[in-house]
Amino acid sequence: MIDPVRQDVVAGAGTVVIKVGTNVLADPTGRLDRHRIDSLADQLHRIRAGGRKVVLVTSGAIGAGVGKLGLGKRPADLAHLQACAAVGQSALMQLYQESLSRYGVHTAQILLTASDFENRARYLNARNTIATLFEYGALPIINENDTVSVAEIKFGDNDHLAAMVTNLLLAPLLVLLTNVDGLYSDDPRGNPDAKLLATVPNIDASVTGLAAATKSALGTGGMTSKLKAARLVTVAGEAVIMANGSLDGILDRVFGGEPVGTLFLPHGEGVSSRKRWFGLTVRPKGVFHLDAGARQAVLEGRSLLPVGVIAVEGEFRKGDVVSICDAAGAEMARGLTNYPSVAVERIRGLQTERIAAVLGTVPYPELVHRDNLVLTAQ
Repeated sequence: MIDPVRQDVVAGAGTVVIKVGTNVLADPTGRLDRHRIDSLADQLHRIRAGGRKVVLVTSGAIGAGVGKLGLGKRPADLAHLQACAAVGQSALMQLYQESLSRYGVHTAQILLTASDFENRARYLNARNTIATLFEYGALPIINENDTVSVAEIKFGDNDHLAAMVTNLLLAPLLVLLTNVDGLYSDDPRGNPDAKLLATVPNIDASVTGLAAATKSALGTGGMTSKLKAARLVTVAGEAVIMANGSLDGILDRVFGGEPVGTLFLPHGEGVSSRKRWFGLTVRPKGVFHLDAGARQAVLEGRSLLPVGVIAVEGEFRKGDVVSICDAAGAEMARGLTNYPSVAVERIRGLQTERIAAVLGTVPYPELVHRDNLVLTAQ
């Protein structure tokens, strides 16, 4: 059975990012499953043979290290996690290369950290490198650089990385392969009547509330993580499909337009590359809290003026990214501030004509111009 909506989504995806989780690749003790990797490689080859550009974001380095070192379970402390990643990354890449070499495919390892996305020059260089690998017909395989990243191991996950790569490439489709069938109306482990949601038009509070705050033995992300990643992509105007990577031939079925997993539809207009960088990638340095009138103005696409800001958090400079929230702290947008935090604290709540009396000049009438603002909530 073919779903026409899925078929249209897949047909329009000339570039695809596929993320595979640790629990799809490894058994509960952390040993990589060669059959799973071979099956994944077969399907990746068929997707590429159809003319698509494919990027694989893979977890599994730490899990592979656990298996290689015979530890039996994932360590809890940072030093041992990094050691497992160092041992496991090369083993993971070797297996991918061996599996894909049957089709004459060259694999290209790219290890990234959050700072690579924060720095504009490195961000663009990553995109240029991937584009060049496409020219050579190589398959970029991306993972977090867990051996040197502290925050990424402790708090990060590859769901978020995959979303950032999707936005980096302006890829129309992200496929998240996990060890569950998709998003359910309730936790199916406790409620046998829970229903799999085939399509989600908008990731709002009612949807995020469905996520069970659970983590697996080997991975770092749960359903909450995957929904956050899916939102980063869909708010930029692209689609996400979450499916069970443990099922044989799952990618063949996804790209065949079958109604498997959960499809998250785009719920934002297409966002430019520049706005995706500062609005959906770079971590904010500060927070603006708005009154109801300013909140509505921002949601309508207007610039943010000082008069609507009721509180400021953080230390930031002119040109830094700030999070724009309502009075209760719920984020609705991000943007580039025209003023440093010290000046914003002095002029917040003031009418534009009063700024000169406080600062001696009015370099900008807006705190954040609408051209430097991206909505993160619809």
